[in-house]
Amino acid sequence: MGSWDSFMRQCVALALIMAACAVGAWVLVSPAAAFSCGVSGVAAVAFFAAVSLYRRQQISRLALEIDEVLHGSSRMSFTNCREGDVAVLSNELGKMVDRLRRISEQLAEERNALSDALADISHQIRTPLTAMTLMIPQIEATHDARERKAALRQLETQVDRVSWLVTTLLKLAKVDAGALQVEHKPVCVQDVLTRAVSPLATALDLRDIELVTCGDVTALYEGDARWSAEALENIIKNCMEHTPAGGTITLEVSADSLATKVVVRDSGEGIAPQDLPHLFERFYRGQRATHDHAGFGVGLSLAFSLISAQGGTLRAYNAEAASGGACFEITF
Repeated sequence: MGSWDSFMRQCVALALIMAACAVGAWVLVSPAAAFSCGVSGVAAVAFFAAVSLYRRQQISRLALEIDEVLHGSSRMSFTNCREGDVAVLSNELGKMVDRLRRISEQLAEERNALSDALADISHQIRTPLTAMTLMIPQIEATHDARERKAALRQLETQVDRVSWLVTTLLKLAKVDAGALQVEHKPVCVQDVLTRAVSPLATALDLRDIELVTCGDVTALYEGDARWSAEALENIIKNCMEHTPAGGTITLEVSADSLATKVVVRDSGEGIAPQDLPHLFERFYRGQRATHDHAGFGVGLSLAFSLISAQGGTLRAYNAEAASGGACFEITF
């Protein structure tokens, strides 16, 4: 109603102006000039009214289409308008609706992914918790000190697994949220190797696995020593779990003017071809995740995320048939 009143006021104002011009022509020039001025004024008012009504009709149609979109219509574009400024408005509205629709689809995909991730996390945590729940009554009923100690050690292992999973998931959440503080400064590969191998030294010795380091370990690259060591530790741990007793894990370092590379190679069974495209996906457990060395499927995903956050790359492949084993190549 307000827009219609404004339109009427504009028409009346224009008519009054043209009438004043006609009166002025009558007084200052002649009646013929006043008549011509009056005819021109009527034509101008009629033209203005026609154009304004057409614009109002277009804007009303756009308003209805916007209302349809707001109420869930599947409309993807607005009515084509021929007039300049209204056509520009219609085009921009169409772009806005397309953008909002894409954002809505992305949010729906992320919501589904979050739901799947929560289901996976729940399953991964529930499994060791169930095992611990079953072990507690057995420990209470055990009278033999040696059996009780062995059972307590198994319970401690399950607790450590859950603790490691929760810590890893928190780190992944920080990476996803962009809240991980990553430094970019010169890092010596030797320092990273020392940090990564130190927590695994006892486990490597118990499994009778030899760790061999070769290449230019004094090479430097731009990155974060702490997170690089964390990523490398997870990779070595994965290789350790898939290397038989008496096997070897090799850390080979190379550097040139373009990049610094660290290749981790084990002497295990290698990676199944169907697992290679999914190896760094969260909670993915392929053929290498057998009952003897079952994991949660987040260690390699965390390593990939930590290296990517530093601007590096991580890829996996199998070594040549003669030597066998899996290879993980980190490049900065």
